[in-house]
Amino acid sequence: MKQILQNLKSGNTEIANVPCPAVGHGNVLIGTSCTLISAGTERMLVEFGKAGWIEKARQKPDKVRMVIDKIKTDGLIPTLESVFNKLGQPLPLGYCNVGKVLEAGSGNIIFKTGDRVASNGKHAAAVNVPFNLCAKIPDSVTDDEASFTVLGAIALQGIRLAKPSLGECVVVAGLGLIGLLTVQLLIAQGCRVIGLDFDNNKLALAKKFGAEVVNLNLGEDPLLAVQSFSRDRGSDVVIITASTNSNELVHQAALMCRKRGRIILVGVTGLELSRSDFYEKELTFQVSCSYGPGRYDPVYEDKGIDYPVGFVRWTAQRNFEAVLDMMATGRLDVKSLISHRYDINEAEKAYELISSSEQSLGILLDYQNDDKSDSLVRMQTVKLSSTSTKGIKTSEPNVAFIGSGNYATAVLIPAFKATGATLKTVVSLNGVSGLHAGRKFGFESTTTDTESVFKSDGVNTIVIATKHDSHANLVCAALNSGKNVFVEKPLALKLKELEEIENATKVNNTILMVGFNRRFAPQIQKIKELISTDLGPKTFILTVNAGLIPPTHWTQEREVGGGRIIGEACHFIDLLLFLAGASLKEHNSMVMKSLSGDTVSINLKFSDGSIGTIHYFANGSKSFPKERLDVFTNGRVLQLNNYRKLIGFGWPNFKKMNLWRQDKGQKACALAFIQAIKKGEDSPISLKELFESSRVSIEVAEELGY
Repeated sequence: MKQILQNLKSGNTEIANVPCPAVGHGNVLIGTSCTLISAGTERMLVEFGKAGWIEKARQKPDKVRMVIDKIKTDGLIPTLESVFNKLGQPLPLGYCNVGKVLEAGSGNIIFKTGDRVASNGKHAAAVNVPFNLCAKIPDSVTDDEASFTVLGAIALQGIRLAKPSLGECVVVAGLGLIGLLTVQLLIAQGCRVIGLDFDNNKLALAKKFGAEVVNLNLGEDPLLAVQSFSRDRGSDVVIITASTNSNELVHQAALMCRKRGRIILVGVTGLELSRSDFYEKELTFQVSCSYGPGRYDPVYEDKGIDYPVGFVRWTAQRNFEAVLDMMATGRLDVKSLISHRYDINEAEKAYELISSSEQSLGILLDYQNDDKSDSLVRMQTVKLSSTSTKGIKTSEPNVAFIGSGNYATAVLIPAFKATGATLKTVVSLNGVSGLHAGRKFGFESTTTDTESVFKSDGVNTIVIATKHDSHANLVCAALNSGKNVFVEKPLALKLKELEEIENATKVNNTILMVGFNRRFAPQIQKIKELISTDLGPKTFILTVNAGLIPPTHWTQEREVGGGRIIGEACHFIDLLLFLAGASLKEHNSMVMKSLSGDTVSINLKFSDGSIGTIHYFANGSKSFPKERLDVFTNGRVLQLNNYRKLIGFGWPNFKKMNLWRQDKGQKACALAFIQAIKKGEDSPISLKELFESSRVSIEVAEELGY
């Protein structure tokens, strides 16, 4: 199917052939009829992509600070690689979609196949959208009109925050699509409206809708105009729907307002506010968030759990419905806002238009002439090369990747490609990340059909790099299909899942490996070599400056991410198990009381008398090394800092082993797994150790109340 992608590194816009997304729980799959280009937002993305590196940095100072912090801990080269990888990922454009429901996922009680719906779906022939970000379209509203639903909801949310009453004077600064929709909704609510802009055509439309206007292009003074319009009282409300880097617009809005007036920012402006502007008039300033309550809330969007109407009357979805109702009654005119339309195959012309000086407003993209049948729209596999999948050798790794997120594309896939393994298929849920990974690393195909790789005779090895809650089921499915399996940690989230995986390993003679890469790091291998000559017990202190992750992040959610102990601390349990070279005898833990419970100390005691403590802390400084390991043995000490500097104290033939760049062993880990397949050997990490590390991490999490 066709989809519009934006390259943030080069600024190029592409019409790509992308696999149809897979419909999941709480989602609907929509076959698109038309989409609306949000010129302001999408022009900004295109311009950002075309900007040079210095200008990109100026536009994203918060991202620059994150990069600087990462350089301090990980070094320059790994940080640059991470930045380039992120910028190289294509960005799906668009959020104003109209189409018909092709299929509804589990949990649906609202939509049925064939329903016409408006949603925040992308510019694509088919989109997978959460229930709560869709709304049914009334019969009297055309698809063209309905494509303005999301922009209308953005305008409406700004108005709801302003809480205007009948007869109040409202200034709308910026008369683009959202500004003109704001004008109409305010007038329908009984407000007196004055609009500001530089564009004659937009001013004429605002006047047609019933607003007074100020033509800034002619040098008209907006302050004098608003003062006169408000009968010398000052405006009750100023809603800013313009996009500018300047701070002047907010300052100007403050001057326009009456005492205790309200300013609502819907667009984008500089936010260096003047205290005196707000202090003297006791003004209220608020930034409006997108379509309304529920937006960016994973519980509302991903899980489909709505807010009770008695407590949150207007959510994102209910705002969609309200806008559609206004269209159905004729009180919201959007037909006048349509200036251009293109077939999806000509979308590049549309983006040339919004980047040019030519006048435009609402630009529609049509999809009815794109794919000729439902089967073409819903095609889930896209071939990227003509290599045959027949006649593979079982001793040669033919790899399918399930998951193509940031870690997979930045670390895992490059590591496997470097081993010389044949990259067959990459699976993703939305299709876009899989297409990017497939083209970048030379996969033969990309798909959104996960089951197809289990059934494929052309695949004998599967790498799993998805969200943690899917690992156990995917591992079992792959093992039961007779595939070799490499799963990124954790292996499972529950003890019952571990038991099911253990049973699956007894059925087929294939290799199971978990991505416990740290034991393969060159400096860890050196530590293992040095301490293996000491027969006595050892002491390990492993300090992990894990950093803060918000409690709302998916990794913190017990049912999805398993929490950080199961999801990440399992790495360090495995590392000490490897270094001790003995089975675990007992463990106990302490946790610092906090909202997320991810600042803990884990004490381990091994059968040979060795002891280890893992300090996994989320409350440290980013400037401190992320991982540090101290090993005490027989009057000697080894200290490893962040997988770059290893120092020996008291060792007769060893002083230091420093690396130019950080190496946590990911490449060596992948190579060991692939070599084991080629040579017909057992897993590089024994099943006993894999299950023990996983079991202990789950027990520790449960012990701490996760």
